[in-house]
Amino acid sequence: MNIFFQNYATIILFLHVISAVVWVGGMIAVRVTVHPAMKTIEEPKVKLGKTLEITGRLFNLVIPFIATLLITATLFIVSGFKTPLIYAKELIWAVMTLNFIYMYYKRKEAQELFNSDNLAEAKASVKFLPTLLLPINITLGVVAIMLGVVLRGI
Repeated sequence: MNIFFQNYATIILFLHVISAVVWVGGMIAVRVTVHPAMKTIEEPKVKLGKTLEITGRLFNLVIPFIATLLITATLFIVSGFKTPLIYAKELIWAVMTLNFIYMYYKRKEAQELFNSDNLAEAKASVKFLPTLLLPINITLGVVAIMLGVVLRGI
């Protein structure tokens, strides 16, 4: 373990944990509370517009936390935490990041289509975000957090 990590281990760990909590917690909050509430809106244009606004705000919120998570994960690895579990956990975060990037661009594409009044294509562009892609990231995030708890016991 290098001297940098020894001096800043608590801060690095805190930033890592808070980043995971904000990212995964934000996704859970949107999927479990906001998404069902949005189904009560009957006007399709309003519903889609609000959905794009909410996901856009969430995505913009979590970007710095995703970056922080990946940086702190790298610091863990280069500082000597080289167990199979840490590699598995960081692989999960990497897959989640790739999934997030895909969702980010699909939402951006949908926003552009929505802005040009192409509601059908906009809706189709984000069709799998709440039903497939977001739940995948939530599941992976919960598994990664559990692996982090296991790693703290090592």
